[in-house]
Amino acid sequence: MTMTGLFDRIKKTSPAAIRRLALIAFGVAFTTFQLCGLAGIRINYSPSLPIGLYSTSNDHKAGLIEFCPAEPFASLAISRGYRDHGTCRDGATPLLKPIVARAGDIVTVSQQGIGVNGRLLPNTAPLRTDTNGRPLTPWSFGSYAVDPSTVWVASSYNPRSFDSRYIGPVPIAGIRDYVRPLLTVW
Repeated sequence: MTMTGLFDRIKKTSPAAIRRLALIAFGVAFTTFQLCGLAGIRINYSPSLPIGLYSTSNDHKAGLIEFCPAEPFASLAISRGYRDHGTCRDGATPLLKPIVARAGDIVTVSQQGIGVNGRLLPNTAPLRTDTNGRPLTPWSFGSYAVDPSTVWVASSYNPRSFDSRYIGPVPIAGIRDYVRPLLTVW
């Protein structure tokens, strides 16, 4: 069937049949999304990590975490549209980020980016503004010994990631899940 033939066929389809098909497609997508969540599968489409599927893990040494940011960063992320509607207490989506520093590490935050134990991480320099030109305030520049009750997160995949360069350390108590890549596109 050619594209023209397909469009002609769609034009001849009754609106009721199109609504039914749309409702079925929505139901299948919604059910799939819910089942993935129940099975511990996370779908990432943000630019902070490779797009793909991630699975939750009981291994606290996993390199990624899913967490709901603390205030005032949670509200800032919502008001600026950095987070969609989701399952955190504030009604927005949790963040999925790589852990870059744990207890015992030394983190340095500077204009050049986040350094861990003397090694500067790529793509972590704090930016002055977001993509809409709104000002961003970096975490206070300096060196920090990572407290045993926190981790630091940063994405080296995307220089515009909203992570510890702006929100500082993430409390371990706020971690919802430890996560591992299952199937990613890049």
